[in-house]
Amino acid sequence: MDLQNRKPEISYPNKWEYKIIGSDVDEMINAVEIIVKDFEYELVPSNISKKGNYFSMNVIVLVPTEEFRDKIFKELTEHRAISFVI
Repeated sequence: MDLQNRKPEISYPNKWEYKIIGSDVDEMINAVEIIVKDFEYELVPSNISKKGNYFSMNVIVLVPTEEFRDKIFKELTEHRAISFVI
């Protein structure tokens, strides 16, 4: 069996977690509110870098389909307030 080419089976709707990293917490929160405003979501503070320059938060979103999951990821990665999305 070739496990490398298999996609995991994910049932929807699903609570999907994105970790976002940026340097301005307020701007990151505003970005999340704009991007996932039409979805049920939770925003949970995560970590602060040693020098306090970067912050991470977990964004947990109830996504209805894979397409919406990917769309949210894309919009988060493209927003100027968010440096990284995992």
